[in-house]
Amino acid sequence: MWNRHVHLLPSTPWVNIVALLISLVVLTKSADLLVDGAVGVAKKLNVPKIIIGIVLVGFATTAPEFTVSVISAVRGFPEIALGNAIGSVIVDDTLALGLGIIVAPKAIKVDSRVLRTTGLFLVAIDVIAFLLALNGVISRFDGMILVALLVGYLIVVVTVEKKRKAAGATTLDDAVEIDEYIKPGPLQRQLLLFAIGVLGLILASDILVESAVNIAHFLAVPEGIIALTVIAIGTSIPEIATSITAFKKGHGDLSLGNIIGADILNVLWIIGASAIANPITVSDEMLYFAFPVMIGVVVLMLVLARVNFRLDRWKGFLLLSVYVAYLVVSITVFFT
Repeated sequence: MWNRHVHLLPSTPWVNIVALLISLVVLTKSADLLVDGAVGVAKKLNVPKIIIGIVLVGFATTAPEFTVSVISAVRGFPEIALGNAIGSVIVDDTLALGLGIIVAPKAIKVDSRVLRTTGLFLVAIDVIAFLLALNGVISRFDGMILVALLVGYLIVVVTVEKKRKAAGATTLDDAVEIDEYIKPGPLQRQLLLFAIGVLGLILASDILVESAVNIAHFLAVPEGIIALTVIAIGTSIPEIATSITAFKKGHGDLSLGNIIGADILNVLWIIGASAIANPITVSDEMLYFAFPVMIGVVVLMLVLARVNFRLDRWKGFLLLSVYVAYLVVSITVFFT
């Protein structure tokens, strides 16, 4: 099924554009079903809320990026696999966060603890991923390193948060409104939702990759530019929607933590798993443009959050401006 030479769609441009748009819609809906099903099953099995909030919801909400990147890697499209992961980080930190800040009823206070811990860890792993890519290939061993870092990170976070919860302090799992994801019903229903979500993600991702490649070939543009822009926005729709909703409700500080968490999963889990599935060849454009932009955007986001520990509306407009500039420069870089 997943072979570079297997064509699921005709080469007609309009068919592929429609297929890409439909696959993005199915991808987003399937991710919702996956979250509902996964969290519902966990709740039925009495999985601790801290595990659901920090681990399960994080993995489930980044499922679109994961399936698209892994399937791209397996089918032999490394530019899409890597571009989607990097592009999603950029989209989350500029577009999703920027729109959220702008629609917030008032400036949002930032928890300095998030910046000192997960924020600095995010910068560190971005640099590590870049260093691993310097030789032009993110190998299976490199992928294992990234996934191992994620496992270590999760163990530390869960351990620390359990201690904080025991001490009565506010914990990171409180940032996820678990009840929003729980749909009443028997275990069988939750398992069915989970299965439908997984199947939908796989099928939609396969069609998305195929249509994106066909569109890139038709427009005579590199696959990477499609992944860094169109696909990255599409797979980040859950984060964008969640960010806007959270900021509107006055929970922007929690949304910032969730975005940083999603970024960590994009770098460690999605790039790592994709490389394990099939070593990723890194183009010069990805190495010397996309990676530096990702690191720069992450640093900018953290610096803006650090200034007065507030997310003011002007910072949201600045982040949106950065994203627009990134799109323009991306087109220039990949077309040159």
